[in-house]
Amino acid sequence: MDLQLRHKRAFISGSTQGIGFAIAAALAAEGAKVVLNGRDQTRTDAAVARLREEVPGADVSAIAGDVSAALGDLGDVDILVNNAGQFALTDFATLGDDEWQRYLDVNLLSAVRLSREVLPGMLARGWGRIVNIASESGVNVPAEMIPYGVTKAAMIALGNGLAKLTRGTSVTVNTVLGGPTYSDGVASVVESLAAAQGAPADAIKAAVIGENRTSLLERFIEPAEIASLVAYLASPLASATNGAALRADGGVLTTTL
Repeated sequence: MDLQLRHKRAFISGSTQGIGFAIAAALAAEGAKVVLNGRDQTRTDAAVARLREEVPGADVSAIAGDVSAALGDLGDVDILVNNAGQFALTDFATLGDDEWQRYLDVNLLSAVRLSREVLPGMLARGWGRIVNIASESGVNVPAEMIPYGVTKAAMIALGNGLAKLTRGTSVTVNTVLGGPTYSDGVASVVESLAAAQGAPADAIKAAVIGENRTSLLERFIEPAEIASLVAYLASPLASATNGAALRADGGVLTTTL
């Protein structure tokens, strides 16, 4: 299927690895001009080289630095994917205000700042796509990841509100709710657990996802599976989908949205 993304310019925050990189690869494979983003120049350069190798002929560039650094260099953006985020197991009783602010800055305010930068241009040019990468944890907030869940819930609300600013235009704003995904960060945790327990990484991986009884998929989601939905939402084919929160969570049984 041709997603009609040739020559569209896409910026994906937090895209040197994991879900963000998979999204960049999916968009590049459809002919979009992809701009990667990461905090570290070395890792960002490596991601550009990797993407060019995986998608021969890809039009790819990068902006290194946090969102504040990227804002001045964005230029015209047709597709914005707000993917930058952080997660960790946390103790609500001991987590201080500084860490809460960090979650808000990275998981929510980065999307606010980027959307505020590019949305007026999209509306003026008459076409655009904003896709927020949230999580099913924003609906069913884990007790051990409250700051993460709260900020992802806010991302869902942000997408819903921004979509109302696009009424009657060809600009859309949607949010993807991912589930347990085998990203680079999760893989690192699994490998650390495997090394500590002297067990094969595949066994630890199966055990971790096996504890999740709310998933119909009964395995980790691959980053490329999230990316496929994002690529569709970023395309002209998704013109009738706006203000939506769409699940790519493997089938979560405990809540509805």
